Amino acid sequence: MISTRCAACKYLRKRCDTDCIFSPYFPSNDPLKFACVHKIFGASNVGKMLKQLPVHHRAEAANSLCFEAQSRIQDPVYGCTGIISLLQQQIYNAQKQLAIARAEIALNAHQAHLQGGSQFQQIEASSSFNNVAAEPLHVDQSFFDPPWLF
Repeated sequence: MISTRCAACKYLRKRCDTDCIFSPYFPSNDPLKFACVHKIFGASNVGKMLKQLPVHHRAEAANSLCFEAQSRIQDPVYGCTGIISLLQQQIYNAQKQLAIARAEIALNAHQAHLQGGSQFQQIEASSSFNNVAAEPLHVDQSFFDPPWLF
């Protein structure tokens, strides 16, 4: 006998009606998806949330609830906000590295311009003058630190 019950109805041990709100989003071949969502949000709450949404948004909402539930199970304190914080920190670090790289590129371009210009002037004027070496760029790292670290 082929079972036509969705994962939610199997988990809740009830008959799966043809108009079951869970059936399209919690297929019988993925029982853990509903188990996670049920553990965190409860079947009744999930059903109410899905019914309030337009049909074309329900699949995305079910997937989002599943992701949030799995995140909360893995990290009971922070849940998916822990992942968001980690990603924000990675973005911040990448922006910091990019700013430092841009500053170094600007310094190198400025130094090359000064060296190239002074050599050109020496050749053109056939005169000597004191060439002041540019000091290396020292970037104040605290400028890039996020304000919440203080």
